[in-house]
Amino acid sequence: MMKRPEQRFDFSAITQRPVWRLPEGKRVAVYTVVNIEEWDIEKPVAREYVTSPAGVSTVPNIPNWAWHEYGMRVGFWRLLAYLEAHGLKASAAINATVCEGAGEPVAAAMRDAGWGFMGHGYHQQALHTVEDQRENISKSFDVLRSYCGVDPKGWLGPGLHETLDTLDYLAEVGFKFVTDWPMDEQPVSMATQSEPIVAMPYPMELSDLPMMVVHQHESHVWYDRVVAQFDRLYREGLEQPRVMSMSVHPYIMGVPHRIGQFEKAYDYLLGHDDVWFTTAEEIYDWYIANP
Repeated sequence: MMKRPEQRFDFSAITQRPVWRLPEGKRVAVYTVVNIEEWDIEKPVAREYVTSPAGVSTVPNIPNWAWHEYGMRVGFWRLLAYLEAHGLKASAAINATVCEGAGEPVAAAMRDAGWGFMGHGYHQQALHTVEDQRENISKSFDVLRSYCGVDPKGWLGPGLHETLDTLDYLAEVGFKFVTDWPMDEQPVSMATQSEPIVAMPYPMELSDLPMMVVHQHESHVWYDRVVAQFDRLYREGLEQPRVMSMSVHPYIMGVPHRIGQFEKAYDYLLGHDDVWFTTAEEIYDWYIANP
């Protein structure tokens, strides 16, 4: 069976491939992923900010569960307000259970704003730990299709985790691109047992979770890193266009002391010409029509 990376795609140095064109000759395509999750209070939480007593995880883990809940109640709406005020859309990596539970108003707000919906597991649990990965992926696809009225195109695995079979399961049910393979600054087509699936550039080092929670950087580092990343891609994109993405969680970037860094970074990007502010779904559509 097809499993290893070299069986799915060829090596390609970005300096040795044909020039990829973006709409209207843009230099950089910029998209943002907003991670929308539902944590089960009767299971270990996905992330801890407040460490458990004596280093032993507890169930229920009230403060860390509430940290996530704050993102749904408060933080998300700050992110949405800025993006809407500037005519911007994001791609939502969403647990399918959000569309069925108490967090549904968040899903409705994103749907009404025209955001793309990406599968992010049926619930917030890494795929290699679920009992039936194929069923989890299929159920996620079906729930998002029913809720949005269109087939979801993209997938971001919880924690970016996959098994060697995941790409085949994703393509089998109809997902078209995946952001778990942050290996390039342009989309990459990968073979599966059925239809090809596209690896969309994804920002491991421009994701607020590892930056702020795991590595404990100060809030201003978000702005500093986004600007440094963009400046380099903008310069290089004059000869070979690139994709730049950012990934945020409402309970991290939506808090009062960080939201300003998000807004300031986007203000900086918006001050440049020849930038395509878009969604992962629109980049996929362009790439398929203009490989």
